Amino acid sequence: MSDTVEVRCPYCYEALELWVDPETRGGFVQDCDVCCRPWQVYVERDPEDGTLHVSVQRAQ
Repeated sequence: MSDTVEVRCPYCYEALELWVDPETRGGFVQDCDVCCRPWQVYVERDPEDGTLHVSVQRAQ
């Protein structure tokens, strides 16, 4: 099972699809496909039903 979520770039505000590996938890850095600026992505999953929660912020 893999997950794709729509996120909005915190720099250029473009809506993009982000693929998240099913084993991913915690944070990682990824560049925007449009403006190439770095995001800090945080991934959480509900332990009961596996619901994916993703937030994207400007990387420091």
